[in-house]
Amino acid sequence: MEFGLVLFLFAASIPAILAEDIVHGTIVVDGTTTVAQTDDNFICATIDWWPHDKCDYKRCPWHYTSVTNLNLSHPFLARAVQAFGHLRIRIGGSLQDQVLYDVGNLKSPCHPFRKMKDGLFGFSKGCLHMERWDELNHFFSATGVMLTFGLNALHGRHKMRRSQWGGDWDSSNAQDFMKYTISKGYQIDSWEFGNELSGSGVGAHVLVSQYGKDVIHLKNIINELYKDSPFKPSLVAPGGFFEREWFAKLLQLSGSGVLDAISHHIYNLGAGVDPKLVSKILDPNHLSKAANTFSNLSHVIRRHGPWASAWVGESGGAYNSGGPHVSDTFVNSFWYLDQLGMASKYHTKVYCRQTLIGGNYGLLDATTYVPNPDYYSALLWHQLMGKVVLAVDSDASPFLRSYAHCSKGRAGVTLLVINLSNQTHFVMNIENSINLKLVVKEQSISRGSFTRSLKKTFTWVGVNASDEALFREEYHLTPKDGCLQSQTMLLNGFPLELTGTGNIPRLDPVRVNMNSPISMSPLSIAFIVFPNFDAPACG
Repeated sequence: MEFGLVLFLFAASIPAILAEDIVHGTIVVDGTTTVAQTDDNFICATIDWWPHDKCDYKRCPWHYTSVTNLNLSHPFLARAVQAFGHLRIRIGGSLQDQVLYDVGNLKSPCHPFRKMKDGLFGFSKGCLHMERWDELNHFFSATGVMLTFGLNALHGRHKMRRSQWGGDWDSSNAQDFMKYTISKGYQIDSWEFGNELSGSGVGAHVLVSQYGKDVIHLKNIINELYKDSPFKPSLVAPGGFFEREWFAKLLQLSGSGVLDAISHHIYNLGAGVDPKLVSKILDPNHLSKAANTFSNLSHVIRRHGPWASAWVGESGGAYNSGGPHVSDTFVNSFWYLDQLGMASKYHTKVYCRQTLIGGNYGLLDATTYVPNPDYYSALLWHQLMGKVVLAVDSDASPFLRSYAHCSKGRAGVTLLVINLSNQTHFVMNIENSINLKLVVKEQSISRGSFTRSLKKTFTWVGVNASDEALFREEYHLTPKDGCLQSQTMLLNGFPLELTGTGNIPRLDPVRVNMNSPISMSPLSIAFIVFPNFDAPACG
């Protein structure tokens, strides 16, 4: 039946293929060496503090998705989170450094966020009541969440000039909040210090000399409060945009073993209102520019803080709530999946998507809680891509981008292939570098001798192997009706939609005989699993 389905899909696509440029090429996967490793829970999503009246460009896309008022009882929300098994969630965002925790000896009034002309980001200070904190933790526990919580790093400081804030951090409120959290038995995977206060900051900034002292102080608090606990949360900072000198100095000043992770934010598509968002997403040259940030941060960590790992603490593609009718549609997955692949290559352990829900860039729709296309992209990555990153090379156009990891939870290799071209249909042979090293004089594969040559190329084919028994698994992603800005993603030609009972649909592959080349239609994405790929780096 699967063969018949594939044959039908191929036949139906023949007229379109004839109108396209067909390019043959080769992708080479090196399974002998580990390029980098991610965390087991690489995929992460954020929950922000923005209230419903946060607006950009005369649009107010946040609705009621804040930490303080998100509907935790909505069945779609729980099921979407549970589908990941253990989804890492980061609570944080622009307003986190104005949040007071209604616990202990808090001396200031604790009121909800409200619009305030002279306030940071146009809002007053806000409040997290412990009743709400209890509700959140009950939800996190029930759905298997690994939690990163961003602490208010401006508490006790005063504004000095322009955006610079000075003075020591007043840790009393945060310490009372952490004590309450421990007393209730709530599991925190990591505490993050501050949001976008590094370097020149966004709205506010703190000098690195002061920030370094404060993270040492926070580390001491964590060590003391958790000294009798079987698990001690990690310390993550600074959660801002990368500036080489500032980040390097923070690692030097805080010293060995203080920071467990260096988190940075990246919005490489620019403003959400930019009419060129789609063209940026589909421009390989624009996408590749982000590699400089990942590479430079990796270098800073190796040189100044090899005890720390790199995190993307927040990334939504386009800032100011994302791009309407772009960030929540199929086309955004070209940017998102390319970012996941690129970040992995540069030793990024965790990648937090802005947001799980809220704004235009939510993985879930802010009003219906129905998954947007990027949700399924994230889930497929989480299910298929293991933590070991492999080297991959291709002789194809820059518009065909490819990333390879050891498969998750099973033997073999999983390849992510992204076709950014709107005209070129790529037909790709996959080669194992082990055999290229062994058979250096092997002639290029021709279309007529593809099957015979592939047997010489892939080490999984033994003398007793049966062609009929050797398959790979393919997950091809395309937009509904060919519309790039559709909110419906197709998996192997079928729409990904919640079931009649509101459950996340099964993400089933098509099984394809390994002797056939990989076919990538224009403007499509594919995860391809090779269960028997010989990759010593995968163990």
